[in-house]
Amino acid sequence: MSVLHLPRRGARRLALLTTLAATALLGTLAAPSSPATALDNGVARTPPMGWNDWNSFGCNVSESLVKQMADAIVSKGLAAAGYQYVVVDDCWFNPTRDSAGNLQGNSSRFPSGMKALGDYLHGKGLKFGIYMTPYKTCAQGTGAYSGTTGSSGHEQQDARQFAAWGVDYLKYDWCSGSGTVNDQISVFGKMRDALAASGRQIVFSINPNSFHSITGPSRNWGDVSNQWRTTEDITTSWDTNHANSYPMGIRNIVAVNAPLAGNAGPGHFNDPDMLEVGNGGLTDTEQRSHFAMWAMMAAPLIMGNDVRSASSATLSILTNKDLIAIDQDALALQGTQIVDDGTRRVLTKKLSNGDVAVALFNGGGSTTTVSTTASAAGLAGTTFSLKDVWTGAVTSTAGSISASVPAHGTVVYRVTRLGSQPPSTPPTTTPPPSTTTPPPSTTTPPPSTTTPPTGAGCTAAFSAPNPWPGGFVGNVTVTANRAITGWQVTLVLPSGAAATTAWSATLSGSTGTVIATNVSYDGTLAAGQSTTFGFQGTGSPTGITATCTA
Repeated sequence: MSVLHLPRRGARRLALLTTLAATALLGTLAAPSSPATALDNGVARTPPMGWNDWNSFGCNVSESLVKQMADAIVSKGLAAAGYQYVVVDDCWFNPTRDSAGNLQGNSSRFPSGMKALGDYLHGKGLKFGIYMTPYKTCAQGTGAYSGTTGSSGHEQQDARQFAAWGVDYLKYDWCSGSGTVNDQISVFGKMRDALAASGRQIVFSINPNSFHSITGPSRNWGDVSNQWRTTEDITTSWDTNHANSYPMGIRNIVAVNAPLAGNAGPGHFNDPDMLEVGNGGLTDTEQRSHFAMWAMMAAPLIMGNDVRSASSATLSILTNKDLIAIDQDALALQGTQIVDDGTRRVLTKKLSNGDVAVALFNGGGSTTTVSTTASAAGLAGTTFSLKDVWTGAVTSTAGSISASVPAHGTVVYRVTRLGSQPPSTPPTTTPPPSTTTPPPSTTTPPPSTTTPPTGAGCTAAFSAPNPWPGGFVGNVTVTANRAITGWQVTLVLPSGAAATTAWSATLSGSTGTVIATNVSYDGTLAAGQSTTFGFQGTGSPTGITATCTA
């Protein structure tokens, strides 16, 4: 949120910008483009997924609303799809702190208190997000909400309070027209350090652009936060003809965010703003483009719609398992832009199993052909399969990747090299063709062989490509040996390792032997078809084994 735009964004926003223009300083834009040391707080190893109330409800937030939305996120299958953070934006707080200087929930809006709300969300298997600023919040800055409750001077106190409430995610908005970029680094850094000292792992999301000249794309903020806004506020428009000023359309945001791929990685992501899928104003084609490009750009997928009334069309976009898998891939790489002619863009995103996702984007007003090659996408070979993530259709190619893309449309293919196995599976020479029946004296297959026992139905390959001290993201690829309608993976974790948050699977247990079961949309696989689920872990991934049954 850059400024208050009570749904939908209005004239108050433009009037405020005029008032602030004289003080909105660009600051020191010669700041380094990459962080000296990336923030390593053990969270957001893949882009956070969840929901935020602001795009649909603005300042009209309440305990009842948040609970209803959490219920809908679970009942409509969105939690199972990976959406876990429920973020309470501006206007949740009492306009004044208590006598000890503590933040308080607004008792008329949140009568049970903020800790009780966090407990409710955690009881649903969800996570609790909250909003604050260093100074006045954006709603306070426009006069839409009274008081001055910013955290400046209270960082340690507020971080401890958030931890006591069970907060898992803090959205920290600038909401001031003053300050250089170095001032912002310092101020945001104080809250970063306070959260680190709070004793609780909390995702730190910042917006340096609100009420301020746009500093988000001027540097890599990964030394300060887990995610940072790169543009002005999103709207339900395709193209507003703005380079980076309010209001921003989908095409305008892609133009800013797509070239910033080098700044993203595990634990630190460019944030092109919340999703507008399901909020009207955009055609179905535009909404699909919106979601597809956010996934390709490894963006946080934070829904902004009224989930309670979400249509089947909206849900089909938000729960597209192939795009979610691309967004949540364990490598956590943002897609690299390899073509941009002003209308057509091509993004390629390397995936942890050796595949590459390719997006063919048409920003223009008429159908056009968008093309690239497997070689340009970083794949060597002579034959490739192309899976259309929207239709599920699979075709083969000798290297050409091309589609007739409708106006404002995006075609996304998951590209797999054929003729060789991905790195996480055994070589095609095992077992050799001359082997018929293994001799009775054979007891245990060698560790590198993942050929399943008779009747297993599936194999599981575990990898943890980017562990960090004290934690890792585990990636498990399940491959069906025959047609199956459900699967279960037994993970055996060594002492000191634990599995925590999972996506695209449900975990039973966290240490020792952990059972992962497919979610509803991901259990049916044809012979030879694969799917991937992941989980965040603590400790070391060394020695983890995975066995699949179906």
